[in-house]
Amino acid sequence: MRKESLKESIEKHFGKIPDQRVVTRSSHRLVDIIAIAILAILCGADGWVAIETYGKAKQEWLKTFLELPNGIPSHDTFGRIFSQLNPEVLEQNFQSWVKVIAGKLGLKVVAIDGKSLNGSYDRESSLKSLVMVSAWSSSHKLVLGQAAVEQKSNEIKAIPILLEQLDLEGAIVTTDAMGTQTAIAKQIKEAGADYILTLKANHPTLANDARNWFEKHQNQLDRTQSVESELFCEAGHHRIEKRCFFSVPVEQVFEQARIKSWTGLQTLIVEQSSRQLWNKTTHNVRFFLSSLNPEFTDFPHSIRSHWEVENQLHWCLDVVFSEDNSRIRKDHAPRNMTILRRLALNLLRQDTSKGSLKMKRYQAGLNNNFLLQILSNSGIF
Repeated sequence: MRKESLKESIEKHFGKIPDQRVVTRSSHRLVDIIAIAILAILCGADGWVAIETYGKAKQEWLKTFLELPNGIPSHDTFGRIFSQLNPEVLEQNFQSWVKVIAGKLGLKVVAIDGKSLNGSYDRESSLKSLVMVSAWSSSHKLVLGQAAVEQKSNEIKAIPILLEQLDLEGAIVTTDAMGTQTAIAKQIKEAGADYILTLKANHPTLANDARNWFEKHQNQLDRTQSVESELFCEAGHHRIEKRCFFSVPVEQVFEQARIKSWTGLQTLIVEQSSRQLWNKTTHNVRFFLSSLNPEFTDFPHSIRSHWEVENQLHWCLDVVFSEDNSRIRKDHAPRNMTILRRLALNLLRQDTSKGSLKMKRYQAGLNNNFLLQILSNSGIF
């Protein structure tokens, strides 16, 4: 990648972000501050001091495509700028790039799930941990977007905000039980997508009807033609797991009045699983509501894909980017930092070379050419 192209791309994607400072009194350009922060986090920095340290170590190289009129900003400047920067604007820039990538790849399953940033909790200021709800494409290993949960709210209010930001045409949206709401199901269908929603005790009547139906028909499911079933067996980590999926038209399970309240509802999915360890075997049954036809053949993969958000996204953010240990708390800074981390994770995921994410961050910090390779492969730079 040519540095001229890198400079043009930085200006294109981040140069138009409004600067709320008095420009004549500002020593550093906002676009330079944002660019340094992104590159530093991509190369292993996890806080403002580390970002300043990276900038100073790479100052001569950074000057080849950034203006840096007064050198590298201090860590206090980075912290102050990102605490004031409107995260909605940064999120818009994040999603404008993701939509280009997702449009080329085509969305399949979009998992919606929340994550708490435990390090953002502050008892003295009565500040609860920041909770971010993310949209994750498991097939492409991409964070599609995120929305913050308000301090005195919950994920139910944040999920519709996130869905509104995404282009979901033709996708399958999956959520845990928190997102199983009639309004969310309606919003997903109106966006041209389908849904698979986890059914648990927060909808006791539907959950009881589903369980009663399953217990009544459990012994004859294999002989019922209207039920599609698939069996999967997985072995690993000293355990053997078996999962059997059944899909049945909702008319056979629920009353018509209850079905009508769920826009597009067609199918009840039953997942019957057993986990065999060396000393015991456990059994579990889970239920899902879906707008897809009962004859849809990819229910197992779609459901399993949802839980990849835990180890492909949340685990990586905590282990690779030390998100849970971050003590960044002031104003908009925690939310802006989560956006930068997810941007860096997306950039790393788009690179197909061998190596763990942690080693790629380390190598990018040591080798400018490898960093340019990651940026070039991403499609944003």
